[in-house]
Formats: sequence, structure tokens, C-alpha cells
Amino acid sequence: MSQVRIVTDSTADIPADLRERLGIEMVPLKVLFGSEAFRDGVDMGPEQFYDKLASSGIFPTTSQPSPADFIQVYERLADEGADSIISIHLSSQMSGTYQSALVAKTMIDEKADIEVVDSRTASCGIGMLVVAAAEAAKQGKSKSEILERIASLRQNIGLYFLVDTLEYLHKGGRIGKAAALFGSLLNIKPILSVNDDGVVYSVDKVRGQKKAMNRIVELMQKDFAGKPIDLIMAYTTGRETAEEFFSLLKQHFDVKSVQYTHIGPVIGAHVGPGTVAAFAIPV
Repeated sequence: MSQVRIVTDSTADIPADLRERLGIEMVPLKVLFGSEAFRDGVDMGPEQFYDKLASSGIFPTTSQPSPADFIQVYERLADEGADSIISIHLSSQMSGTYQSALVAKTMIDEKADIEVVDSRTASCGIGMLVVAAAEAAKQGKSKSEILERIASLRQNIGLYFLVDTLEYLHKGGRIGKAAALFGSLLNIKPILSVNDDGVVYSVDKVRGQKKAMNRIVELMQKDFAGKPIDLIMAYTTGRETAEEFFSLLKQHFDVKSVQYTHIGPVIGAHVGPGTVAAFAIPV
């Protein structure tokens, strides 16, 4: 039986214990506070990141892994006996991570059979694809079967981020200073999603958190009304907000399972504290 190994990056926001159980390899991106650099999920976890974000006064930036970072992992997996490697990464429209993985693949093509996949999504949207791929690999599925599974799932994931503050979207260059200022004064809560091309876009802007949550329910009903779904509720700093959001969602949808997870440092640096997100997939 062929052995297929799954690789992802830290923006998939998969808990370490789940990665370990499924044999998922993770290549970290970096978060930088001025001259200090931390590997996402290795040197710095979510709680440490949000604590430092609140206390440092420095706006963090992020950087992608180098091709050498990927080569190190790919070569090790090949040496361990992997017949094929499927490497699934943050949308190429948001980061150069996918491109770094592609460069690494071309540099060691003769040593390993590697397929690099642009998830065209972010955070737990990637995580859902990666976990499904790793479970299929554990079941002995072939490389082609796993890739078909990823492609099918990718078409059916629904995801919405509810951003609490406009500050990080402004500092990251996604909205202008005036829009951030007036939006904050008016208690505007942006609802973000990712389109089919892997681009982050603003679905709507709603005054007040409760109204924004109800608006997301309306948006999700277009895709998931009457269908059983699995949910991942993700959050940066407030699990209680994610729990409140889930209490609303379960009133409107046939939820078969729910998991809570932190949004990690790299994605958190772009959306900011107080963000919650719902990731849904039909089952």
C-alpha cells in the first residue's frame, strides 16, 4: 500500500494534538514584532501572541516560509518512506507560501512525488481540507483519490469572519484611514469571506455585533438551510463570543458536530482581537 503524507502550513490553524494524531506536517509562517521574529505555532502560540499584541504597542507583520523550509520537510518525509506528498497551503492570493512550496517541489522533483495544492482559502477552511486529506491517507486512499476529495470539499466549505475592530484591516492596508475611523465611531462590524479565487472580500458591513451575527445566519441559509453540517467556531481572543455565535447558529441549522479553535498568530495579525469565524461544511 502506498504511503501518502500530508503537509500544510501554520495558517491552517489545526490544533497540535490533532496534527500529531493524523501525522500532518506543519511548516510555520513567521510573525514579526519589529526585529523579533517568531515561528507561528512553534515559538509562539495564539495566547502568547494576543497577549503580546495587547502589550507591545508594535503592529505585527508576517512572512512566508522559504523554499528551504519546505525542502527540509519534503526530504525528511521522502527519507521516511513517503511515496507521495500532498502539500496544502494558504490561498496564493493572500501569501507567497504556496509559491515557496512550488519552488521547493521543483528543486527536489527527482527525490519525491509532491503535489502542491492552493487551498484558495484560509484558517480552518484550509484545516478542514487538510484533516480530510490526512484521514483519507490514514485509510490508505491513493494520491489521486485524496486530491479528488480535496477538490470536492473545497467547493462546499462556507466561511465567514466577523471582525470586531477595523484597526487591523486599516493597518494591513485593506481599508483607508477615514473608513476605519468612521466605521469605528459607528460600531461597524465587517463580515469577511473568501471567494472562489481565494481572495478575501467584504460581504457586508453591519452596525453592532448581534446584527452582524444574524446577518451571517441569513448568508449561510443560502447554502446550508435544511442540510446537516459540521461547524468549526474559531476565535482570536474571546471564546465566549464564539459560543454565543454558535448558540445562534444551532437555532437555525442542523449542526451534527462543533469544534472550537483559536485563530493563530498569522491570521490574527490581519483580523485583530475580538474576531470570530464560522466554518461550515455539509455532511
